[in-house]
Amino acid sequence: MARNKILDVLIDPVRCKGCEICVDSCPSGVLEMKEQKAVVVDLPACIGCDLCELRCPDFAVEVVHDKKEE
Repeated sequence: MARNKILDVLIDPVRCKGCEICVDSCPSGVLEMKEQKAVVVDLPACIGCDLCELRCPDFAVEVVHDKKEE
């Protein structure tokens, strides 16, 4: 089964408390900390594992998948 294309990784800067859990969870180095907030630095490297979203305790991360069938 093919994975859906990743359209975006959204970080809500209001909800993000800078805990770095999403950054540490990402196996592809998509996220980094800047000014005590998580930011997307390499979206094309995202493999769509959703670990950043699943592990964020503040619900500040959303991985947006393309829902079209391939």
